[in-house]
Amino acid sequence: MHSAPTWDPQQYLRHSGHRTRPFLDLLARVPDLPDTGRPARIADLGCGAGNVTALLAARWPDALITGFDNSPEMLTRAGKDHAGPTPGGGRLDFRAADLTDWTPDEPYDLIVSNAALQWAPGHADSFAGWLGALAPGGVFAFQVPGNFTAPSHTLLRELCARPEWQDRLGDVLRGPAPVLEPAEYLTRLLGLGCTADVWETTYLQLLTGEDPVLDWVKGTALRPVLTALGDDPEASGAFLGRYRDLLRAAYPPGPHGTVFPFRRLFAVARRTG
Repeated sequence: MHSAPTWDPQQYLRHSGHRTRPFLDLLARVPDLPDTGRPARIADLGCGAGNVTALLAARWPDALITGFDNSPEMLTRAGKDHAGPTPGGGRLDFRAADLTDWTPDEPYDLIVSNAALQWAPGHADSFAGWLGALAPGGVFAFQVPGNFTAPSHTLLRELCARPEWQDRLGDVLRGPAPVLEPAEYLTRLLGLGCTADVWETTYLQLLTGEDPVLDWVKGTALRPVLTALGDDPEASGAFLGRYRDLLRAAYPPGPHGTVFPFRRLFAVARRTG
């Protein structure tokens, strides 16, 4: 198996507006946190470059907020741009952690994750431990992509499986179902004794510029491929050229830009006891 993908914060943030919108929609459904008589304690799992972690401080100005991620590149960017005291008297800090085995080491009032759990196989098996680490009345909230059967992903998997690429790229991508369906998340969360609100939204993202869908996936889905071919510019260029052509056919530009439908899944669960 290949190593974890190398992330590029600058590339990821090129589409920060579209990437942030689902988190804002998730945050709008997060209820007030329990009144414990102390500042709220919040964990952001898979914080990336920290740009959405900082939005938590706007909602809970005096909170102590920690972002966790396993990408050194993302953590460096997050620390540079966002770490330190917040204007409301709280604090932002960032730590290295892998979501596949992250275990809370203290009680939290909110555990939140934005577009990260799809990178952690079996993440739903961690829900019981994460919910158990919440203070009574605490909240667990997350959103994940639900577009793994979209052309952007199916074409990528098919290309990696072609004979000329299979040896180098056949095992670098996630499977076609790295997340559960909404009803499955709802059943899991209710079965753990909490209240839950689960929903989905498909955003019709209007992307602009030359080959905008390719530019989008360079920040996320393509990272494992770019990492695996990172030491071979010729091969990387050949792969990107073929994938670009496939995306152009699947997502032709219109008079106002390129429409890129993007399904997202959301869940907000509150611990009841």
